[in-house]
Amino acid sequence: MGVDAHAFAADRPLVLGGVRLREKDGLAGHSDADVLTHAVMDALLGAAGLEDIGHYFPDTDPAFSGADSIVLLERVGEMLEGRGMRIANLDVVVVCEAPKIAPHRQEMRSRVSRALGIEAEQVGIRGTTTEGLGFTGRREGIMAYAVALLFHA
Repeated sequence: MGVDAHAFAADRPLVLGGVRLREKDGLAGHSDADVLTHAVMDALLGAAGLEDIGHYFPDTDPAFSGADSIVLLERVGEMLEGRGMRIANLDVVVVCEAPKIAPHRQEMRSRVSRALGIEAEQVGIRGTTTEGLGFTGRREGIMAYAVALLFHA
């Protein structure tokens, strides 16, 4: 299981699942702050018994400043392949009041699945709100949860 959350930042683009949804009011972070992709990476690394994304892509390393999280996800996929692991499926829930996830779901599934060399049908992406509760409900940021199932090839 992987979880990630980032606060909104007015001066950054919003990227979720490798898809640029808008040019401002994005998320604060060292990389592109793509919470969906970060949660997926942590879920995959955890399922493989590896360290978390902060270990491999530390926010103290200038090399990852503004990094495209889809490129980092490709690297995680290579790590799994090197360990003889394959992805059975991924399931992701994005928690936010806005933007709506459904209109972008297929493009997000496509970007994530291509980065990992799997079929889009192996990637579930859904959005939900908290009905105004908590930091996501107050529109202060976005959170994502991901679950990964791996098997040895």
